Amino acid sequence: MLKVTGSVVMPAALGLLPTTVHAAAGDGENEATGPLHRDELSLYTGPPPPSRVVEPEAGQLEQRVAALRQQLEPYAACYRAAYGEIKPKVQRVVRSGTEALAFLRNPPKDFYPRAAVIGFTGALGLLLARGSRVKRLVYPGGLVAVSASLYYPERAAAVARSAGDSVYERVVRGYAAVERMVRPETSSRDGGKVTDGDTRP
Repeated sequence: MLKVTGSVVMPAALGLLPTTVHAAAGDGENEATGPLHRDELSLYTGPPPPSRVVEPEAGQLEQRVAALRQQLEPYAACYRAAYGEIKPKVQRVVRSGTEALAFLRNPPKDFYPRAAVIGFTGALGLLLARGSRVKRLVYPGGLVAVSASLYYPERAAAVARSAGDSVYERVVRGYAAVERMVRPETSSRDGGKVTDGDTRP
C-alpha cells in the first residue's frame, strides 16, 4: 500500500498560500513599505500606445505589375464579354449532349437497327459517289434521306413540307428581286412613259 507522508504534501500546499512582495526604491535605498498590489508592479503596466504602421513604398516589380495590369484590363474585359456570350451556347450544347446520352441509354424499340441501316446507306452513297464533288454530296445525303424517310415517314413528311415552304418562299423572293432589277431598265427604255397596263398611284 502507498503511504503518503506530510513532507510530500507540504510543498504543494505552500504554493497556494498568499505571499507578500517587496519592491526596491528607485534611488537604491531600501525602504520598508507595505505590500504592493499586483497592478502596481512594473510587470503589469498598461498596454503600450498603438504603433503607427507605415506602408513601404512600392518597388519596381510592383510598379511594373500594376502597369501590366492596367494595360491588360481592356483585353480582360473583352474576354469576359466573349465568355458571357459563349457560355449560354456551351450550356445548350452540354444540355443537348446530356439529353442525347439519356436517349441513347434508353432508346425506343428498334432504334439501333434502323440507325445501322441509315448509316450503311450513307456509306454506300460514299462508295457510289466516285468522280465529282457534287456526287459526293448528293449521293450519301440522298440515300440517307430516303432510308430515314422509310423508317420515319411522319417526320420525313413534316421536314419535306417545311423545306418545300422555305424553298418556295426563297424562289418568290428571288423572282421579285429579278423583276425589280429588270423593270427599271424597261421603264428607262420607254422614256418613262406609262403604258395602258401600268397604273401608278
